[in-house]
This record gives sequence, C-alpha cells and structure tokens, in this order.
Amino acid sequence: MRSRPFAQVDVFTAEPCLGNPVAVVLDAVDLTDEQMAAFARWTNLSETTFVLPPTTAEADYRLRIFTPGGELPFAGHPTIGSAHAWLKAGGAPHTPGSLVQECGVGLVRLRQDDAGRLAFAAPPLRRSGPLESEVLAQVVRSLRVSADDVRAAAWIDNGPRWIGVVLPDAAAVLDVTPDLAAMAGLDVGVIGRYDAEGAARVGADAEVRAFVPDLGIAEDPVTGSLNAGLAQWLIPAGVLPERYVVSQGTVLRRAGRVHVAQVADNFWIGGDAVICVTGQVRL
Repeated sequence: MRSRPFAQVDVFTAEPCLGNPVAVVLDAVDLTDEQMAAFARWTNLSETTFVLPPTTAEADYRLRIFTPGGELPFAGHPTIGSAHAWLKAGGAPHTPGSLVQECGVGLVRLRQDDAGRLAFAAPPLRRSGPLESEVLAQVVRSLRVSADDVRAAAWIDNGPRWIGVVLPDAAAVLDVTPDLAAMAGLDVGVIGRYDAEGAARVGADAEVRAFVPDLGIAEDPVTGSLNAGLAQWLIPAGVLPERYVVSQGTVLRRAGRVHVAQVADNFWIGGDAVICVTGQVRL
C-alpha cells in the first residue's frame, strides 16, 4: 500500500456538482484487479478509473474503468474526466491538442478545443440494428410507456450494451418513471427533442436519460457512451442534426450538457469538466 495521486472530476459541466463525477487514480501501477474493484465499490460512484502506462506507442496513457459492479471496456464521462485530470496533473500528450487513450475497446482519440473542452471520437458500435420483439416488449414494459410512444428503438452497443429509445419529445423523457426490476439485464437510454421554444429556454436540443440497474446505477446523471451511440444511430437516420447539445440529469437535479458533432466520419462527444477534489489515496 502506498500513496497515489487522486482527483475527483465533475464531467459535462463547468460548474461543480451539476455534472457526473468520476474518481481518478492517476497512478495505478501494480494495483491488482481486486484492489481496483474494491476501491470502485468504496467510492460508490458510477465509475472509478485507474491510469496506467500505455502498452502501445500510439497511446498517451492506458485507462481501466470500473463501476461498483465490475469493469467496463469503455465509458464516456470517465474518458473525458480522466483525460482532464491527466492533463491537469502534468500529462503531456504526444500531439498537442489531442490525446489517445488505450482502454478495453482499443484506442480512443480525444481532441481539445481552444476553450479547453475535451471531446472523444465515438468508438465503433459493436452491435446495432432493431431490437428483438421480446426485448422491445421488455423495454416498453420497463419504461412504463405505451408501444406507440416508442418512435424508434435499436441496439447501440459500444462497450456498454446500450439500447436507444426515441420518445415523442423531451417532456415524455422527463416523465418516465421506470420499473427497474422489469429492466433487469438491459441498459436503456431514452431521448426526446425539445421544440424551438424549449430549446431556447433550456439551452439544449434534446433531453436524455440513462438507466443501468444491473450495474447498481438506477439512473446515470450524464452519460458519454450513451450519447455516442445515440449520435451514431440518429444523425445518419436524419433524426438529429450534425451538431446539437443534449441536456441530461435534470430529474436528478443536475445540469449536464453534452456537445455532439459529426465531422466527416467521426462523431465527437464533448463537454466541460472541472476538478472538485485533489489529493492522495492509499492503495
């Protein structure tokens, strides 16, 4: 056991306590899988990450991502939060203004704009396409909505096994009161558009919510991986424009904002981040 540099970062917000926090152990060399999992259970955040030296010259660092229930091959807000913490701790990327993260899904590219906002390039979907009829029936039942309210549904698995659901509008998304027991075995994200008046009032084009009961997370406050999958599905389908802003976390009294942009073949998922805690942990 020794002291290791640590940061807790609030992601998809520039104001502390309104986004999605991630705990980041900035030196995880020689930690075992069991020690990482135990610390992630102890922090009890949706994700805790561990920064390691890369195993390939293409990457700037390697990241392992744990929930209280186990390890993930990829997750969005931990990617942005960990990159932010790594840079603030003095990390120097091979290429200024961009980073390459090595993780369970392979290499994930990030870029940094002039304002310092980080965005990651969405990894390829591992599974896409329509839901099986029995899965769709379970989704409808678990969301406690009518089948007619589901305007579209699809697999958008990019590591986390997301199912994306389009509801009639943002108000329908905010009204969802899920049956989490009925959702067992599924990771479900819902999205609905704001009209022009609502978008101007909220400062976002759509509202998103994410339900992950099997990982011990009833509702995730703000979710990069889900928004990456939704963008890869709904922008090519013409449901969403090539650039838009998502509001997420409203029901949880958060104010997350996810900035999405398709540039050529890449879907960039970005947001602000702010460090709320720094120090040392003994692991």
